Amino acid sequence: MKDQIETINTQLKDYIQSLQTPETLRNAMDYSLQAGGKRIRPLLIFSTLSAFKKNPLIGLPVACAVEMIHTYSLIHDDLPAMDDDDLRRGKPTNHKVFGEATAILAGDGLLTYSFQVLAEMEQLSAHKKIALIRELAKAAGPEGMVAGQVADLEGENQELNLNQLEYIHKHKTGNLLAFCIRAGAIMADADEETLKKLEEYAFHIGLAFQIRDDILDIEGSMELIGKNIGRDVEKQKSTYPKLLTLEGAKEKLNDHLLKAEQILQSLSIERNYLKFITELIGKRNR
Repeated sequence: MKDQIETINTQLKDYIQSLQTPETLRNAMDYSLQAGGKRIRPLLIFSTLSAFKKNPLIGLPVACAVEMIHTYSLIHDDLPAMDDDDLRRGKPTNHKVFGEATAILAGDGLLTYSFQVLAEMEQLSAHKKIALIRELAKAAGPEGMVAGQVADLEGENQELNLNQLEYIHKHKTGNLLAFCIRAGAIMADADEETLKKLEEYAFHIGLAFQIRDDILDIEGSMELIGKNIGRDVEKQKSTYPKLLTLEGAKEKLNDHLLKAEQILQSLSIERNYLKFITELIGKRNR
């Protein structure tokens, strides 16, 4: 997995450096892409392909496209009009370095370039490329991540219930994670029954990922996380610890992780990598 992370970091830089675009825009896009991060989404694609005994690197362009989408969302999320953050992954946020206008355009560039990367994949059939483009657009667009972001903004300074909070996290975080699982399964020609179970698995790890985020915002370390902690409390956001208490949130986290692992156990695939990622999501400290 460390080798895969190095490979995707190199490939992302190559994609950006190949662009015929103003240097300021290229630098701004590259700055946030290379700021680090766990690369959980690409690893999910690679691990799903490995589960079906496929070469994980056939999913490298898809993994890069997902990281572009994810990074664009972080650039925009950090803007003053949204979460107004000064730090991301231990570095000044994009708009603090390049200004708000360039940061917005860097995000726009990453969003649109991600679909170009998918469309230009040479090793996949047109049918599979169309399927991946459609699935990514749905996961990231107005029925997916963007919907979750709007609901998150509207939920500030309000007392949300658990269903409303789950909606936010399923759409804002979970849908893109689920796409990674689905993308790997599509490229591996998984049957519909297996695909459905993998989507259930993705649902549980998506919520587990966000619950762990909420917990780290309370008891995490700014040095490890690379951004300011306590922002959820400051913005009076509804979180799992706020609704369930910190211990209740930890129990909910463990419940989702257990269900995810049970689904993996029911599948006739090579599940070691996916199992490792499930454990990583539950134990991560950044």
